Amino acid sequence: MSKKKKISENEIYQDFQTITKETEPKPKIIKNCINAFWVGGLICVIGQIIHMLLIKYGGFDEETTKMLVPAIMVFLGALLTGIGVYDKIATFAGAGTLVPITGFSNSVVSPAMEFKKEGFIFGVAAKMFIIAGPVLVYGIGSSVVVGIIYYLLQRF
Repeated sequence: MSKKKKISENEIYQDFQTITKETEPKPKIIKNCINAFWVGGLICVIGQIIHMLLIKYGGFDEETTKMLVPAIMVFLGALLTGIGVYDKIATFAGAGTLVPITGFSNSVVSPAMEFKKEGFIFGVAAKMFIIAGPVLVYGIGSSVVVGIIYYLLQRF
């Protein structure tokens, strides 16, 4: 009779960790940072081009243009998400697509599209702000706190 060596759970766990680390793909940090930088910058350049076109050819004044550009960029982000292009750009550029306002638009539209099969109310409407909701809450909450601090500093 041969005796089998009993392997402890700790040894199995250690072997698993070793194999996982050896086979895990290494991130290309420099390449990812460069892609995020130039794609995020390109999105901002597109916004600037829209701004200049609205003033030069649209006949809008500076104040109106400052309101129109974010609306157009949100629309473009939602449109590109809807037709499946924004996710491909995000896969390539990573965080470069999250920071501009188009990333916010993508975070609203993506869950809405994912849950559309559940219906308009319980799917699209209920899930639309699943990701963007915390961003809105934090943004609004922090602006209230900053506003109160600013008010108190001006008062005293």
